[in-house]
Amino acid sequence: MTDDVMVAIDAGLRRHIGGDRAGAREAFVKLWAEIGADGDPLHRCALAHHLADVCDDPAEELQWDLRALAAADSLTDERVQEHQSKLAVRGFYPSLHLNLGEDYRKLGDFEAARRHLEAARERLDALGDDDYAAGIRAALDGLAERLS
Repeated sequence: MTDDVMVAIDAGLRRHIGGDRAGAREAFVKLWAEIGADGDPLHRCALAHHLADVCDDPAEELQWDLRALAAADSLTDERVQEHQSKLAVRGFYPSLHLNLGEDYRKLGDFEAARRHLEAARERLDALGDDDYAAGIRAALDGLAERLS
């Protein structure tokens, strides 16, 4: 069964990756209005996570990343696996905390940034040994360097 919301989120992500940041943001904001703050936690988590990446204002980016984390906290593995059978919610947390750490760093709250850096590192065992995990680890190292 196709999840039309996840397809729309992926289409917005492809727009962003393709260089149409404004178009991606417009699509994401419209989609958020459709699913709402009480919608499916998987949809809210994925959408807020990607919407944060198309924000110019670090405070707004932080708010979207906090929404993504809150949605992940209400997700179940069963729901995630309906979308992709090999996913587990715990694998979302390193990236979510990485983004929050970066948000707080941009806003000058280095203590909060370090807390999220540590939270991300504590959850790295949830990731496999692949390019995605390597990218998250490298980004965490970069954040740590910027915080030192």
